[in-house]
Amino acid sequence: MSYIVNNRIHVNPGFEDEFEARFRARAGQIDQQPGFVAMRVLRPQGNQAPYVVETEWESQQAFRDWVGSDDFRRAHADPLPPEATAEGGGIEQFEVVEGTVAGAIR
Repeated sequence: MSYIVNNRIHVNPGFEDEFEARFRARAGQIDQQPGFVAMRVLRPQGNQAPYVVETEWESQQAFRDWVGSDDFRRAHADPLPPEATAEGGGIEQFEVVEGTVAGAIR
């Protein structure tokens, strides 16, 4: 089954467009990583909810290999200014034990 990593990021008001633009600018680069399945950047719809950057991998090892890659270092080399984000959030990692996809035949 898949391995899911969620990064919850509290983006301060006024920095939302810049935060989202950074992901749009890199769209497609993570796709080249071995074991990568999908990525979603989720915009919060409630007061004080964090953004969630969700990545899906074939395995925990595939995720770890990406974290150790040059692409990961380049992706995180120019972070937002400190005032752009608030405390809280963080990384959550999950192993998928069950799931379904619309239209899937079993």
